[in-house]
Amino acid sequence: MIHIPSLAIGAGIASVAIIAMFLAFNLSNNESELEIAPTPVIEESGPAQITSATFFENGSPILGNPNAPVTLIEFGDYQCFYCNQFFHKTEPELFKNYVETGKVKVIFKDYTIIGPDSVSAAHAAHCADEQEMFWEYHDTLYNNWKGENNGWASSENLLEFARDVGLDIDMFSKCMIESKHTSVITNSNQDAKDLGLTGTPAFFVIGPDNKVTKIGGAQPYDVFERIFNSELEK
Repeated sequence: MIHIPSLAIGAGIASVAIIAMFLAFNLSNNESELEIAPTPVIEESGPAQITSATFFENGSPILGNPNAPVTLIEFGDYQCFYCNQFFHKTEPELFKNYVETGKVKVIFKDYTIIGPDSVSAAHAAHCADEQEMFWEYHDTLYNNWKGENNGWASSENLLEFARDVGLDIDMFSKCMIESKHTSVITNSNQDAKDLGLTGTPAFFVIGPDNKVTKIGGAQPYDVFERIFNSELEK
């Protein structure tokens, strides 16, 4: 599957990050108010404060038009079976109809809960991002998925995937050895926990009015279609 080129997070993200103090947060069929504090925030005791940064920071570059009215945030683990199922069975048509047409933009965030190779794979994708090839490497990881904790995302294979997508191997290797993006992955995991996630994949759809709808699990195409269309009608 060939994705449209990823675009840098620009003014679109900056504007979203400072708007609206409240978002409506949908979980299953129940709606409740989720308070959004300005960023940065001072940590206090008690429940985590959900900010725009919880969704938009510590993730991938934007895929799609940065000015698209709807945003899809995916939390995933490259070793996750259901993440892989979503990638192959739902994502192609979804991206063709909504991302490539400029209606929806996508950000992928790590929730590395399966094992050490999950972290290594996530780090490799961020190293690829240094060469503006995050999404190409992201796709390669899922296209080479062979299960959980069985070695397919070994250091040797991650290096081979880098060759497959045409990365500068010296630059990629240096990035991996120095673990340059560990903090990004750690912070993304914390964002997932702050949002109450316990598994992958998990999705959040953010509409033009900043309403946030949660989609748990690898739901079929029509679930995303219904929510996207509802948001695009606003």
